[in-house]
Amino acid sequence: MTTRSGQCLCGALKFTATPKNGDVGVCHCATCRRGTAGSYFAIDCGDTLAFENENALGVYNSSEWAERGFCTKCGSPIFWRTKDKTVNIVSVNAFDDAGELRLDHEVFIDEKPAYYSFAEKTKQMTGEECFAEFGKS
Repeated sequence: MTTRSGQCLCGALKFTATPKNGDVGVCHCATCRRGTAGSYFAIDCGDTLAFENENALGVYNSSEWAERGFCTKCGSPIFWRTKDKTVNIVSVNAFDDAGELRLDHEVFIDEKPAYYSFAEKTKQMTGEECFAEFGKS
């Protein structure tokens, strides 16, 4: 994959990142839905996430081992990452060009509300399965 640029809604927080592949994931957990006002569509960018100017970067410690990043000016969610910053799951909607990305998997399917579903056939994992998979890497 090539390095892509992106930004928040107001443009105060600009970044670059290189997705590991073209696989977009959707998280249905209650925390992501509350923090993004919907399902969180994101892509794994490893440790390549870099900000042009971190003055507008806010970080919320959402658990003992993970945090979420957002623009302090407009509130746009940008990433979920491990506290060691080696895993950055970046909002696919914050990129300037999504290009050839594809919806590949859904996590926390056991927390997905009944009022929506996707037509694409994806790999679906419960929260427990997601944590087990995450623990392997």
